[in-house]
Amino acid sequence: MIVLTKLTGEEFTLNCNLIETIYEKPDTTINLTNGRYYIVKEPMAEVVQRAKEYQQSIYKNILNTQY
Repeated sequence: MIVLTKLTGEEFTLNCNLIETIYEKPDTTINLTNGRYYIVKEPMAEVVQRAKEYQQSIYKNILNTQY
């Protein structure tokens, strides 16, 4: 999950595994696989970076788990 900001200033968390597309025209719009979409204040590059960091943290935790 990543924390983003709606245009109203309200923060929310988004399951980044559901992101299908992200584009700026001019506001950053995130389309999800379930058909919903969100328009956020963060630039597209920042949303991508946050999603990337989240995914890396998940895989890092999996790889560091000892059985």
